[in-house]
Amino acid sequence: MHKLLSVFCILGFPSLSFLWAEEKGTEFEFTTMVAHWAEYTGPEYWELINAAKPELAQFGFYGAHFYSLSHTEQFGGYPAHFPMKGLGGCRNWFAERNRTLQQKGSKVIGHFNVGFLVGDPDSPQGPRGFFKWYRDLWDEELLGPKPPVDDPIDFLEKNADGSPRQMSNYSIGGMKEYSACLRNPHWQSVLKAWVKAGVENGVDGFIANYFYRKNCLCQYCQQGFREYMDQRHSAMELKTNFGISDLEKHQFEEIVCWHKPEESTPLRREMLRWSQISNKQAFDEVFHEYGRSLKPDLITSQWNHLSNFSQISGDERCLLPAELWGKEESYLWYSMGSSGVHTDLKNGVLADGTLQARYIRSAFRNKPFTLGKYEGVRIRAAISELVANGGSPMGFYARTKDPEARHIFATYYGFLDRNKDLYQGNTSYAEVALLYPRKAVHAGNLEPLNAFRRDGRALLNQHLLFNVIPDDMTEKVEIGKYKSIIEYKDGGFALPEDLHTSLSHIQAPDTVRVSASQPDHGGEIDLHFVNYNRVELPRNANGRPNPGRGAADENSIPVGGIQVDFVLPENTRVTAVQVIEPEQFNPQRIRFRKVENRVQFSMPVFRVYSVARIMLAPQKGKRN
Repeated sequence: MHKLLSVFCILGFPSLSFLWAEEKGTEFEFTTMVAHWAEYTGPEYWELINAAKPELAQFGFYGAHFYSLSHTEQFGGYPAHFPMKGLGGCRNWFAERNRTLQQKGSKVIGHFNVGFLVGDPDSPQGPRGFFKWYRDLWDEELLGPKPPVDDPIDFLEKNADGSPRQMSNYSIGGMKEYSACLRNPHWQSVLKAWVKAGVENGVDGFIANYFYRKNCLCQYCQQGFREYMDQRHSAMELKTNFGISDLEKHQFEEIVCWHKPEESTPLRREMLRWSQISNKQAFDEVFHEYGRSLKPDLITSQWNHLSNFSQISGDERCLLPAELWGKEESYLWYSMGSSGVHTDLKNGVLADGTLQARYIRSAFRNKPFTLGKYEGVRIRAAISELVANGGSPMGFYARTKDPEARHIFATYYGFLDRNKDLYQGNTSYAEVALLYPRKAVHAGNLEPLNAFRRDGRALLNQHLLFNVIPDDMTEKVEIGKYKSIIEYKDGGFALPEDLHTSLSHIQAPDTVRVSASQPDHGGEIDLHFVNYNRVELPRNANGRPNPGRGAADENSIPVGGIQVDFVLPENTRVTAVQVIEPEQFNPQRIRFRKVENRVQFSMPVFRVYSVARIMLAPQKGKRN
């Protein structure tokens, strides 16, 4: 039985069984992490590690970046910024640093590009990049025998005429870019060889990036999609709904993945759904079935994208069936892109990830996750919003050479370490549930999603304590524990008026977000306050937002006057209210008053992040 239930039973809280949230489902938990693709070779990186002491570090490269570029003259540039030229030298360099990080208490997660290849199959200098490596530099002692594929062109995603899909987005060293097809079993053999080499190099796990499928029409995609459609639809349905008379002989002219929602059709959504299912199957085959056969406790993750809930045109899991969503993965990474950077406070744009974090937390059932924010300025806010909503803050693009940035990480990560028992293993505490309209997205209807974005922000501005539950995953949670279920109706998401009096009321500016959690050890409810108010820099000459150059430009404006009127769980009483925050070392005990089944208090002034710990005991006369 979960510790929380055990503790509350000991305390005599039989009616608090509703506090049990979603199943934890993982033995691996962490609260703090850093991730770097650049600026990880100098002494400043280790200053950050020594000061912040992250529990997990995404460090090093073990997939297509490594085998495309580390042996070329472009080794030191984007994307991986390798420390030296040469496969063996780089591999040994990463192995040594892996050991150092582990000795300092960090799990090491290697970046693993699963299919974005840089190189030229042929040139005046011969094959270059990945193609040079595959043809001439494959190390059988390290990787095992090559797949039975002489021409690496066979690995690539194909156009309708059989030619490889080719890009020139980055033109690294003047080389072209290609994508390997994850459905190709021979390519999976290459990935497995890279996994083996990475495990032997000492990593604790991998995060898969460039985890895409595009409009590949190779034989494996054609056959895989035919088999999928055959399982999903009868011959009559195929002919009536999709105009397919003979599926076995049918050649699809497109098998798209992400696409513009306004150009979506039932067939295109089937293509997208299959793309995401088959990507997940390849991931499981390579990292879970094979990777964990080498290292049973291998930590796994995918580098995915969500932005402001981009659906059909984004999000690698937007049509993935609920039963496969995050299955067997250790933690989740979701990038927010530019939606998580640029604030416009006078128009209510906080560039926060609160709704996204609550959605991921519920869908992933309280397992670890992070939001990838390209944030080198609002470091305090980025850290705070994640821990306030059950996530793990990270320092992607953390300015290792910025002393103030290193100081902020040390301060906030030190606070999280001192209060680890409040964060690791905690679960969300909420009074109502907001249903995220995944079923409508699957049907190609994004109107409920637009309303969710709008009304979700309005509920955040009201400071209601709510969870976000995907409406195709409600069976995974105790949906009956909530006082109300807010679902799409009559064009929007609205809380019933008659419920307001039974809910907690928190008076705070719209630039503040409020969340609640219950620690694993029980005995308290924690209210988390994140303040996004800041002095924004003047816009650039072109009118675009100017987020700032570094941590010194966060320019936070402290907030005060927040009033809390919190509804206590049944059969409990308050013994104390304690306020803690990263930039005040000592906790504050504050005055409160009990009014019927509520506790009321005022929050002290704070800069960006503050936590009110409401200490609970059984109501007198209610102990078993």
